Amino acid sequence: MDVLYGRNSVAEALRGRRRVHRVAIARGAHGLDELIGLARAQRIAPEFLDRDRLDRLAQGAHHQGVVAEAEPFPYVPLDDLLGGDAPFLLVLDSLQDPQNFGSLIRTAQACGVDGVVIAEHRAVAVTPSVSNASAGAVEHLAVTRVTNLTRAIETLKARNVWVYGLTVQAESAYFDTDLRGPLALVVGSEGAGLSRLVREACDALLHIPMAPGAIESLNASVAGSLVVYEAFRQRTRERVRQDTVGA
Repeated sequence: MDVLYGRNSVAEALRGRRRVHRVAIARGAHGLDELIGLARAQRIAPEFLDRDRLDRLAQGAHHQGVVAEAEPFPYVPLDDLLGGDAPFLLVLDSLQDPQNFGSLIRTAQACGVDGVVIAEHRAVAVTPSVSNASAGAVEHLAVTRVTNLTRAIETLKARNVWVYGLTVQAESAYFDTDLRGPLALVVGSEGAGLSRLVREACDALLHIPMAPGAIESLNASVAGSLVVYEAFRQRTRERVRQDTVGA
């Protein structure tokens, strides 16, 4: 069982795809009527516990008065991400920090990303801390976990998905690039960035321009979020244009 904690994380798990088996709430906690209703709609009778018992159940995490026990996160096969004419994917190369992962997931879900690809080894998985950092957004996003990220990128390319990697060494700026078609954006790890094999597997590389004298790179979640939002902006404008022409 995964021990989920935090109001948003537990509420979105109850709305999402995985099965929740237990919901525990701190006695005297306020503002949880909607969450209690979600639990009861799933035929889960919330348990009301003293704070110290809830603290032990949450294993020291900041739980906001709510903890749940749920089945492990349900990963999906890579093929499940490739439906539709223009899939919009986020690929994470050896990201280590749950907060960065959660922040990127939250942005991805808000921007209509169809799915996220992560590596099985040497990378953070979808843990309760990631669910909490994403404010529960990960519960509504398809995530694929692969044994070989380079091979997965080659599979995406074979399915006509254009793969862009983010790196400070690139010549093309992300906002000068057409991001409207079948697309996968690859974000590297916090320290090393893109690995050599992943970088070489990408169709093209993009960078985020900086002001003169600025530090060389942004936090992984900030950098990834900027480019995800730019892709969302371009793709939304394209859909509006097509709808206008069709009308």
